[in-house]
Amino acid sequence: MRTCSSHLYSNGGVSSFHKNHSSPLNNHLKLSGALFPIKTKRPSRVLVTFAVHFRPCIDIHKGKVKQIVGSTLSDLKEDGSVLVTNFESDKSTEEYARMYKEDGLTGGHVIMLGADPLSQAAALGALHAYPGGLQVGGGISSENCLSYIEEGASHVIVTSHVFNNGKLDLERLKDLVKIVGKQRLILDVSCREKDGRRYAIVTDRWQKFSDVLLDEKSLEFLGGFADEFLVHGVDVEGKKLGIDEELVALLGNYSPIPVTYAGGVTVMEDVERIKEAGKGGVDVTVGSALDILVVIYLTKMLLLGITSNKNSSALH
Repeated sequence: MRTCSSHLYSNGGVSSFHKNHSSPLNNHLKLSGALFPIKTKRPSRVLVTFAVHFRPCIDIHKGKVKQIVGSTLSDLKEDGSVLVTNFESDKSTEEYARMYKEDGLTGGHVIMLGADPLSQAAALGALHAYPGGLQVGGGISSENCLSYIEEGASHVIVTSHVFNNGKLDLERLKDLVKIVGKQRLILDVSCREKDGRRYAIVTDRWQKFSDVLLDEKSLEFLGGFADEFLVHGVDVEGKKLGIDEELVALLGNYSPIPVTYAGGVTVMEDVERIKEAGKGGVDVTVGSALDILVVIYLTKMLLLGITSNKNSSALH
């Protein structure tokens, strides 16, 4: 059973979550005005009954933590289009990583939106601040994947290296498995609608369609090589349009391994839609470049399906 936080422990189908009241996340809440009043006389323990797992995220662009509309990214803006940035944080990647570590959130991902030295250095900073607690993606290949594991990444996230020139390069995929192992490999199978009816995996900053359709057959096959899938609904990602329910349903029905969805989450009703459409089997991520209070708020609200024990008033 997958649970609402990677710091939740399965216990006969019901999971428990131990809240660290002295964490930087909670300290920030106290300084900024808590969205959820927290009494700190004693640690609290709450019971969780629904299985959507929140995955934190650190998106990096030119060394800064940002939330960018991914479909506006490209190597060169020769067509005069404009990179759309929703938010740029004044916090470092290390600060985000330490907050996630202190709050017991694992399974989050660090994504380099560009292979520039500043972004690479920022990614390594996050991995060093939270060794073993974060996944890393962006420019990962057979040549550098092991180095990121050695720097502290729990997993490497790969797209363009495997879906090369619009096609699945099976030899590259097998090579990655040989180097880091299936248990440390995440396949980013982010996709866009093609011909108005099917989802095709996209690569190269989501600018290029591959010839690989995301469906029951491809999910089953690719799941044999990876520990997890990461899937951005590119058509809605960063645009505050709501989630792609059809895509979430596809993932919930057919993914044979853990899968995390990103894209269009704007209000808590969107999280509920992910829970329902994904049949409780699709995890959710929201870019950490959003104000940290928003991320904390989402994390807390993901626990709305909680039954709190009578001795705890942490969420009241």
